Amino acid sequence: MVRVKKNASAKKKRKKALKEAKGFRWGRKSKYKKAKEALIRAGRHSFRDRKNKKRNFRRLWQTQINAACKQRGVKYSRFINSLKKENIKLDRKILSTLGKERPDLFDKVVEESKVKE
Repeated sequence: MVRVKKNASAKKKRKKALKEAKGFRWGRKSKYKKAKEALIRAGRHSFRDRKNKKRNFRRLWQTQINAACKQRGVKYSRFINSLKKENIKLDRKILSTLGKERPDLFDKVVEESKVKE
């Protein structure tokens, strides 16, 4: 039986890890063991922060819609509730964009939703 050594595959694995660790600081860009540990942590943070990014953008959109509603004398919570009652299906990203860039259209949406204070 021929002895199989992992020379080629191990070298490929190490090269891949060091290539992904490019730009890391100190020994983590050049030492395989430290690069491997740093990549594991980086992967964990990137997974978590992809979820947080969605959360942060939703908060931003809600703040922008609230500001646009306040200019028109409408409360955010009542505005969103009336949109749901009137079955107007615009998500918060679109509503915040309308409030910033197309205030005339946002006024029409507010009128359609029939918000009465």
